[in-house]
Amino acid sequence: MFCFQCEQTAKGTGCTKIGVCGKKPDVAALQDLLIYAIKGLSQVAVEGHKVGINDRDVNIFTCEAIFSTLTNVDFDPGRFVELVKKCVDMREDLKAKVRAAGGSTDFHEGPATFEPGSNKEEMVRLGEMHGVLSNGELDEDRRALRETIVYGMKGVCAYTDHAEILGKADDDHYRNIHEILAATLQKDMELNDWVALALRTGEVNLKAMELLDAANTETYGHPVPTEVPLGVKRGKAILVSGHDLRDLELILKQTEGKGINVYTHGEMLPCHGYPELKKYPHFYGHYGTAWQNQAREFDAFPGPILMTTNCIQKPRESYFDRIFTTGLVGWPGVKHIADKDFTPVIEKALETPGFDEDTYRGSVMVGFARNAILSVADKVIGAVKEGKIRHFFLVAGCDGAKPGRNYYTEFVEKVPEDCLVLTLACGKFRFFDKKLGDIEGIPRLLDIGQCNDAYSAIQIASALADAFGCTVNDLPLSMVLSWYEQKAVAILLTLFALGIKNMRLGPSLPAFITPNVLNVLVENYNIMPIKTPDEDLKAILG
Repeated sequence: MFCFQCEQTAKGTGCTKIGVCGKKPDVAALQDLLIYAIKGLSQVAVEGHKVGINDRDVNIFTCEAIFSTLTNVDFDPGRFVELVKKCVDMREDLKAKVRAAGGSTDFHEGPATFEPGSNKEEMVRLGEMHGVLSNGELDEDRRALRETIVYGMKGVCAYTDHAEILGKADDDHYRNIHEILAATLQKDMELNDWVALALRTGEVNLKAMELLDAANTETYGHPVPTEVPLGVKRGKAILVSGHDLRDLELILKQTEGKGINVYTHGEMLPCHGYPELKKYPHFYGHYGTAWQNQAREFDAFPGPILMTTNCIQKPRESYFDRIFTTGLVGWPGVKHIADKDFTPVIEKALETPGFDEDTYRGSVMVGFARNAILSVADKVIGAVKEGKIRHFFLVAGCDGAKPGRNYYTEFVEKVPEDCLVLTLACGKFRFFDKKLGDIEGIPRLLDIGQCNDAYSAIQIASALADAFGCTVNDLPLSMVLSWYEQKAVAILLTLFALGIKNMRLGPSLPAFITPNVLNVLVENYNIMPIKTPDEDLKAILG
């Protein structure tokens, strides 16, 4: 196997025996084969779009299948075997529709024609032939950009799938997804063409986040500032981790009146700010942080855990009997609920002891998405003009277990008292409970939301730039970002597509970026690796 799609890849170069995440070689090969197959399906879909064929099932499947290959989502080889088979069947059905409409299906080789074999072993062998290092016709720089685009598209498809679940879709958006995936098969593009395709991926991701933002806010209302307890209540309990708002809503509905309190974990924390979710009285508080303490937190939780859209990194069998997964999420030995009937989770909650007493561990504030912040924009702008707010820092991104992420805790702790810190995504769990006080009643630590709420952050920055009559790059705003997996890659490409410069990225740079490609990013966007908090704060503030 060879995999270097996440920040924690072995030795900073690539996992070759087993994934640092726990992914095994057969799963890695099957994921590579699925990506190859989806590119072939996309080739056919592109021809279909030319003759007015827009197959909704193909659109949805494309995003679901690619989403399943993200780090820490699905580790079940049997499910990937079925996905590859389904992809090939859908490809052939789509070819027939395209031909009937007068379109071209004249493919002679490659992923639009390959046959997957009859069993897992044959698929694994094929997957090993079509992995990251398989195409020797691309030099390492173009291959680096190709993989950057593929990883960005994994993030795009994740956000698109979330939006689709809540009823938000756009045919042109799916067309763009298929065109980009098909374009990654080209062998004759120059380096600048690959750079342009990467920027287009960023533009498409902006649309995906816009769709998801609309889906979330139209379904659950715009987030409002909300205090969330970090303690627990005596009684039965369910813990919901991951990202999926719809799954959280369903478990809240299905547990009404049953004497069970529902807690969030990880990126579900911002859900407490949505009016249509916070109205449930048994939706109590937040338990735990994110990746760095996940195993210990799950071991200690006295009830079932529902994993939505992200699985467990190297799970312990000690809590397998309490773990349930939904949607695309899977791990061999863990119970999967595909139909959204959470009766087994509820029954497990009633069987397990729950918490034996109330415990108060403080609270945190959430709900500072774009509507909340822009509602006090005049106050913020006034404080900047009066010199009371000197600088804004967006300290955001992913969390992970690899050493070096304490940088972000120390950085936030050392941000001067006349500066505001905006944050989003699970990287905030390094400092989310810090008490930074306020400036003129404006909290110095503002939680914008989940990783996809980078859309909110972009809207906030654009509005401030308009108010000050400048560009976003001219604002007293610095972005200090952490990355872990492919949604972060998609967001970074979006920021590049928007022309955002001077970002700092860590805790280490992607293994799939070559020195030449990095030089392009430095020359065009002045992207920088993080150093130390003191050095970076001095460079930013002088």
